[in-house]
Parts: sequence; structure tokens; C-alpha cells
Amino acid sequence: MEAPHPLKALIFANGDPNDGPLVRQVLASADAAWIIAADGGARQAAFFGFQPQLVIGDLDSLTAAEVAALEAEGVAIHRAPPEKDETDLELALLHAAAQGVRWIRIISGIGDRIDQSLGNLYLMALPVLAGMDVRLVARNQQTWLMRPGLNPVDGAPGDTLSLLPVGGDAVGIRTDGLHYPLRDETLRFGPARGMSNVLTSPQAQVTLASGLLLAIHTLGRA
Repeated sequence: MEAPHPLKALIFANGDPNDGPLVRQVLASADAAWIIAADGGARQAAFFGFQPQLVIGDLDSLTAAEVAALEAEGVAIHRAPPEKDETDLELALLHAAAQGVRWIRIISGIGDRIDQSLGNLYLMALPVLAGMDVRLVARNQQTWLMRPGLNPVDGAPGDTLSLLPVGGDAVGIRTDGLHYPLRDETLRFGPARGMSNVLTSPQAQVTLASGLLLAIHTLGRA
């Protein structure tokens, strides 16, 4: 069964569970969220005690018996062709966006393949996700894409925040509530200058004139 116009979605990818305090915090706060599994993410959903309402992908990571069991339990199955341009997680994100979701948390999006993990992070730059609250959560970390404008960061003093430019330089960056301030500065693609800053207040702010920043928020000192 599918929620026709959900506002929140939990999407389980087919990476490692990466269980941890921030994952549990997100799961506890995601009441009334639409539960979507990207192919083998159905197993990760089960690991956390969730039954997906939708499984989407080419289903090459699930056995025929697993798919039949999910269908018997009323889970909607959207089967994609095996030869496709999109990853299963990309299909899940596109489908959720098309249904009007505004808040997405990706669980189990990091695994033992560097290419898949990076690809999952890059998916947050999909144009259809602009203006939505989309974050990938693993263990005690969450990461999301900061676009031009004001970007608040909620946390606690002592938390770690890294800002990494993607797709080129990030220009005109101003920060408040961080130990190492930036004042209309540029973070260039390549150097690691934006790593391991520290929150000095419960909410920091990052203002960006142009470019994209990948924000990685870690509970406590990394």
C-alpha cells in the first residue's frame, strides 16, 4: 500500500545498517512517515523493525521468496528493468518527490563500496530535491546538501560540522555559531579547509552565495 501524499518518508537503502544514536533519534521522530525500501533496503528496514509500504528497484538484491512474502503482506512492489540509468535509491527518491514528500531521511545509505556510497551522497543534488529536507543518516552522523541562501544547523555546542564543496567552489560563505568563522569566503573544491569545525551554540548558520556544500554533522567531537 502507498501513502498518496505523504509529507515524510524514510528510505532504506541497501548499504550497511550503520545503527547508532542519530539513526535511532531519526527513527523515533519519524512518526507517520512513508516507509520506502530501495530493493534490498527491505532487509535493512526489517533490521530496524519497519515494514516497508513500498519496495522499488530492479529487485536483484532480494530473492523471489522475499519478494513474494512482501507482496503477500500487502507491500507495493515497483519493479524496474535491470538495465537502467538510475540506481534503486535514485528511483526511490524520485518517486517520493513525485508524491509530494518534503522531508526524507535515508538510512543504510553507506556501505563497503566507495562508488555506491559516494553516488548515494551525490543523489542529494538531484534537482527535484531542491527545497526539500533530505538527509542521509549513519551512526552518529547526518549529511545533507546546502544550497545558496541561509542554512540553519541544529545541534549542540561541541558537535562537529564539516563543510565540503561539491561540483566546484562554494563562494560567499558566512557562518555564525561555529568556532572557526567564515566571513564571505570561498571554500575551493579539493582542499579540506572546511573540515572539523565545531558548534558553539545550539544552532549555527551557514549562508552561501553560490555553489553547493555537503554538510556533515557529527554528534560531539569527531
